[in-house]
Amino acid sequence: MTRIYVPRDSAAVSVGADDVARALESALAARGIAAEIVRNGSRGMLWLEPFVEVQTPAGRIGYGPVTVEDVEPLLDAGLLEGGAYALSHGPVDQIWWLASQQRISFARVGIHDPLDLDEYRRLGGLVGLERALAMPPEEVAADVLASGLRGRGGAGFPAGIKWRTVLEAESDVKYVCCNADEGDSGTYADRMLMEGDPFTLLEGMAIAGTTVGSTRGLIYVRSEYPDAIRTLRTAIDIARVDGWLGDDVMGSGRAFDVRVVEGAGSYVCGEETAMLESLEGKRGMVRPKPPIPALQGLFGNPTLVHNVLTLSAVPSILADGAAAYQALGIDRSRGTQVFQLAGNIARGGIVELAFGVTLRELVEDYGGGTFTGAPVRAVQVGGPLGAYLPGDALDVSMDYEALAAAGGLLGHGGIVVFDDSVDMAAQARFALEFCAVESCGKCTPCRIGSTRGIEVIDRITAGIDRDRNLVLLDELCETMTDGSLCAMGGLTPLPVRSALMYFPEDFHRSPEAMER
Repeated sequence: MTRIYVPRDSAAVSVGADDVARALESALAARGIAAEIVRNGSRGMLWLEPFVEVQTPAGRIGYGPVTVEDVEPLLDAGLLEGGAYALSHGPVDQIWWLASQQRISFARVGIHDPLDLDEYRRLGGLVGLERALAMPPEEVAADVLASGLRGRGGAGFPAGIKWRTVLEAESDVKYVCCNADEGDSGTYADRMLMEGDPFTLLEGMAIAGTTVGSTRGLIYVRSEYPDAIRTLRTAIDIARVDGWLGDDVMGSGRAFDVRVVEGAGSYVCGEETAMLESLEGKRGMVRPKPPIPALQGLFGNPTLVHNVLTLSAVPSILADGAAAYQALGIDRSRGTQVFQLAGNIARGGIVELAFGVTLRELVEDYGGGTFTGAPVRAVQVGGPLGAYLPGDALDVSMDYEALAAAGGLLGHGGIVVFDDSVDMAAQARFALEFCAVESCGKCTPCRIGSTRGIEVIDRITAGIDRDRNLVLLDELCETMTDGSLCAMGGLTPLPVRSALMYFPEDFHRSPEAMER
């Protein structure tokens, strides 16, 4: 039977994917055509959503963006045979945007029904878990370390060191916690993977848990992701029935189970210790370190904390070997990074490539430049606390060290593009306002510094004693950087200072000119 694929990803649904699926089902029934409609994850080409694919003898043929009004003309044009139509993009595996990527974490996203475990297995799933269970835990942790995998949540800490620390910690109770409180502007990879391939995340957690000696895993998902929460909970039930989550993982005699916890709506819970506080039923506030969570984490027990993309890279490392992962990337940045293109960009979406691709390649080649067609003026990498890079400085390599040398940070891989209409003084003010609103309030430099920073920028843009207030703003940024307890306050000065460095003219315009 012919298969037609219509994404169930919430981004696709938001632009009509459910309506298209229903219209296809109705039209096929009316014509007496037998075909199976499969709700897959998104391929990540968000400008083409809803992106409909049909399985043909020549491979899967893609069409998009498809509307309800396109359904009947598509069928008339021979959709089931991959017929020619204005919205056709030809064989999906030959689309350059996809074919040129190096997908590891996202290897199965968009390929199949995310809750079809048989398809997951057919596409290589659970091989990593099977191999990990056959190895001594020390060897598994050593492989993760040898792969060069670093935390994809922003800090970039070597994952294998965390695994070894938790493994060697003496405790009857240990936890594996996945931080899926994805709150950075321009980021959505965690959501897309949880909705489009939840078994990969669960497999990564099962490998981690059975390696470090944990029997309990928790996924902390932001409350704004209801579709991801539902998909994960269903996937967990399926994995339990299949026997690779629960009291006896794949007959190994080791126990590991997972549950999903809905986040409390706090941006700062993206920081690991604030998440642990929230999981314990407390207000999400940052803990001082030491002690580190690997030794004293959830409820005082050794806890392995990673984000979604880190854990989702683990199955391939165990399945294909540490050397295969280590072979990708550049310098100390090994493997792939899932970049997320957003903002004023022609082609927004998911691009997974080995570290070392340039920001210009991502923005201009994959992203197609700005949506408006105007010149790129600024690009923010790493979320709302990331630096702004000017349009003439996009040849920087996208890896941890190169971005740090350029005064930026990789963060969660979010890339937000701005054209030449952007007001960078307003963007600097937004960074401080965001910090003031989202601060947990525990430390003074973050809580008070961000509020005072807003007032200082308002005086600068109003032309009030501008030179003196520019000096004051720089001193305030230094205090926040050096004195904040966590990255919330410590990194907020990064976008402010980069805006001042690269776009000083926006802070020196007259109030009348800014109003115009």
